[in-house]
Amino acid sequence: MSGSNNPYNGSFGNQMSATASFGAQPEAAPAAGSYITDTTTANFGKDVIEESRRQPVLVDFWAPWCGPCKQLTPVLEKVVNEAKGRVKLVKMNIDDHPSIAGQLGIQSIPAVIAFVNGRPADGFMGAVPESQINQFIDRIAGPAGADEAAEIEAVLGEAAEFLAAGNINEAAQLYAAVMQADPENAKAIAGMAECMIAANQHERARETLADLPEALAKDAGIQAVLKKLEQIEEARKLGDPIALERDLTANPDDHEARLKLAKIRNVEGRRDEAAEHLLFIMRKDRTFDDDGARRQLLQFFEVWGFKDPATVAARRKLSAMLFS
Repeated sequence: MSGSNNPYNGSFGNQMSATASFGAQPEAAPAAGSYITDTTTANFGKDVIEESRRQPVLVDFWAPWCGPCKQLTPVLEKVVNEAKGRVKLVKMNIDDHPSIAGQLGIQSIPAVIAFVNGRPADGFMGAVPESQINQFIDRIAGPAGADEAAEIEAVLGEAAEFLAAGNINEAAQLYAAVMQADPENAKAIAGMAECMIAANQHERARETLADLPEALAKDAGIQAVLKKLEQIEEARKLGDPIALERDLTANPDDHEARLKLAKIRNVEGRRDEAAEHLLFIMRKDRTFDDDGARRQLLQFFEVWGFKDPATVAARRKLSAMLFS
């Protein structure tokens, strides 16, 4: 997506700032080695047991005279630092503090024991290679990126709730934050375009969805927003809804006027009314516009989404009509 089309590059509308940071305000990135500490027998409860209730803690039991320990230490520290907080490493010199290792039955070093939720969960012994340490951390803490992916999904859910409640600014900030973390997140891009549509910035919404990579452009959510824009543009050309209502009062079987009014009501967000107009046409004349009312209703379903209450209600009525 080009910089000129970047929807969080600058302000969003007159009162909408889309420059929010992803999730909570981030703390300064920890310095290398800050995920690593030494502990003592007295501090083991705080450094390991309590800390492991917040995140996995690896305890490295070692001694200054241990040759394999000297081989393992730099590799272990490198992998832990690269994990960037998925685990912490606590080192314990068993010459100075032998009791904990004795209680755990450790008879050979180096030995690395992972503590999770206050209890030993897994471990290994010896100077194992870097790849094996990475696999061990993945097994204990989950695959790299899993926490961020879960956080992104949570933020997207919150943004969708804001948008549904009409809190466009809050939704736009959260969608923008996700796009900063994951520029090709389809849900965030579609959500940002929805915010622009809600703010009556239809052209900017279209620009946001332009020039996307082919795979991203084919995403169902993005396609739904594009269809919504097409429906809005079409509805603008359909005339005055008051005049159409008047026409229907005079002639309820004016299916052309009713189809136009259905499209306008859809754009206005009055989905149940839009569906009822189309269902009315279907009950009266399935041949009108080559079954155009049904085809239009199916297009509405694509935009509204499978779980939307209007979709669920209208689909139930449609099924009853088609299969009764």
